[in-house]
Amino acid sequence: MKKSYLRVAVMALVAVSMFTAVPQEVSAKETKAEKQLQKARDKQFKERKKEFSKDGWKLTGSAKTIDVALLEYYQKLNANEGNYEIVGEVSACQSINVCKQAAFNNAVVQYANNASSYVKGRITSDANLDQTSGNGEFDNFYAAYERAVGTEVKGVLQPSFSLVKEQKDGTKEYKVFYVIDESSASKARMRAMETAAKETQLAQEHANKISEFVRAGFAEQ
Repeated sequence: MKKSYLRVAVMALVAVSMFTAVPQEVSAKETKAEKQLQKARDKQFKERKKEFSKDGWKLTGSAKTIDVALLEYYQKLNANEGNYEIVGEVSACQSINVCKQAAFNNAVVQYANNASSYVKGRITSDANLDQTSGNGEFDNFYAAYERAVGTEVKGVLQPSFSLVKEQKDGTKEYKVFYVIDESSASKARMRAMETAAKETQLAQEHANKISEFVRAGFAEQ
């Protein structure tokens, strides 16, 4: 009787240790992955800071140090896995205000071009969307969609920090770093989609399919 009781107790203990060992093992792997990720992020931060310093870039429009600005930027960027960056750049501008506006406009155009190209690529590769009979309809939609995205995304582009580099001829190079929140960007693209569809009188069956591509989103590579 005692042997039987002892055997059951040992088996129960083994079962408990097996169940508790799995979460501990998973936790250990997660901790290791987190450390590796943090190490990679630290390396990225140092490399980018070194790059800015080497190329003569200086922080502008802020009393922060480049270290603080970069750390806050990466904190925003990594706050959500759907976030990604876009950089507005301009060269040969005369004043900070002119540089700032031009860089913003370039970022808007860049985003709108990417959004339009992405949707165009998805439409072209989709066998269910026959473009042989409605090519003009799609071309008009691409142009209208790109314009509408450019309008809608202006409210999504929130600057994180800006850099300036003085040139020998007195002009400036300027960069603005933005963090794109995909949730807000997706809503902006859908509003642009609806505007472009109405403007071009896009066939309803096409609009329904294309809206799937618009919602799918894209990220800067």
